[in-house]
Amino acid sequence: MAIKVVLVVAAVLLVGFVAIQFVPVQRTDPPVVTQLDWDSAQTKALAQRACMDCHSNETQWPWYSYVAPVSWLVAHDVEEGRREVNFSQLSTDANRLSRVSQRVQRAIQSGNMPPAQYFPTHPDAQLSADEKLAFIAGMQKTLSKPPLSK
Repeated sequence: MAIKVVLVVAAVLLVGFVAIQFVPVQRTDPPVVTQLDWDSAQTKALAQRACMDCHSNETQWPWYSYVAPVSWLVAHDVEEGRREVNFSQLSTDANRLSRVSQRVQRAIQSGNMPPAQYFPTHPDAQLSADEKLAFIAGMQKTLSKPPLSK
């Protein structure tokens, strides 16, 4: 009797897992409108490691971003990240760029970015203390000049 119950529960879970795969998820990469004029190759590399998947229109969508329910979380995180700061669609206004620079600095210094849930699948995104300092300084220089229109 117990085996029958386990099999029924397993079948229901399997059917449910297959069914949720059909829930649509937006995985888009809109056109890049602006590109940063990076102060150095190091700053660009650090940004690509730790930020650009969620904060640009050049997201690398890994295989698990196509499997529900993880796909829902990944798509939500990218959507939220782009809404907060999108390096592919920055204003050329110096005051706005200054505010973005300050936000980036606070997020990195506080340890809020990159978020902890990003590290298990992207361990290279975890920046050392020296890398954080170099990245903050590099982003301040990069964001002190207007991005390039594409």
